[in-house]
Amino acid sequence: MPVIYKSFQSVLANKEGKKLFYPRVVLTGNVDTEQVAKEIAELSSLSTGDSKNVIDNLVTVMTRHLQSSESVTLDGLGTFRLTMKSTMNGVEDPLKVSATQSTLRVRFLPTSKRNLDHTVSTRSLVTGVKCVRFDLQDTAGSGGNDGGSGGNDGGSGGNDGDQGENPLG
Repeated sequence: MPVIYKSFQSVLANKEGKKLFYPRVVLTGNVDTEQVAKEIAELSSLSTGDSKNVIDNLVTVMTRHLQSSESVTLDGLGTFRLTMKSTMNGVEDPLKVSATQSTLRVRFLPTSKRNLDHTVSTRSLVTGVKCVRFDLQDTAGSGGNDGGSGGNDGGSGGNDGDQGENPLG
């Protein structure tokens, strides 16, 4: 299944006063813990209940470490850490800075590998993804499961494949 996106117009104008358009991901659903546990069970020797228990315990352990000012790195997934986002103006005296000036947020950075020239070569959660524009979705995925092992679409699907390529690089 490809990642579906649509265009949206920025509410902020650029230097020339134009409100430009950008791509935005369209979510088509949500997968809950139970579904993730079922899929993990299918890929392993664990039962669905065992998988769910591991996920529940992972949340508990991650919460404990994040609330102790530690980041949490899960190999192949990425790193989680807490950040503070200011909710009010700053203060002139550093002794008057308090946590009430901000809200806590969890920041996630997917695992990536760097080339020798320090450019990012892969990001685990987005490697190999295909993007399809929302208004082109029906034509690009007309064979059902887009990206399947088929190739028996009558031979006319070659040009549509280029349109479904990741426009973001």
